[in-house]
Amino acid sequence: MLGLMADHLVSDVGGTPGGLGHFLIGFAMACVGGYLLSNQVTVVGSYWSFYGANTFGITLIPMLIGVGVLFWSGRSVAGWLLTIAGALFILAGVLANMHIYFQPATLFHTLVMLVLLVGGLGLIARALQPHRPKTGE
Repeated sequence: MLGLMADHLVSDVGGTPGGLGHFLIGFAMACVGGYLLSNQVTVVGSYWSFYGANTFGITLIPMLIGVGVLFWSGRSVAGWLLTIAGALFILAGVLANMHIYFQPATLFHTLVMLVLLVGGLGLIARALQPHRPKTGE
């Protein structure tokens, strides 16, 4: 591993020469933009409904049976399948019942958030491209 890195400098990003400055600035911009954008989003859960009103408990049954089978025999394929399928079913139900809202923001603030996020991602992508050595190198 060290033999492969012998001809690379610390400023080499993504296996290409140069680009560390672009990468660090882009990473900082993308982090700030992503934080500001996600800070404007409200996530609200709603009531779980599955063939009736408020039936979340019924969706726990496959996972609980699977966990019980796994306590009986940790190598049980059926137990693992029931546990994983039940957990995925619960996760899908939670995601399906979420409502995501963008809080009111001024156009200027929205543009600042989006420009920071997209500009930062652009600089990160640019950092992965080979950079020409400076004159005199």
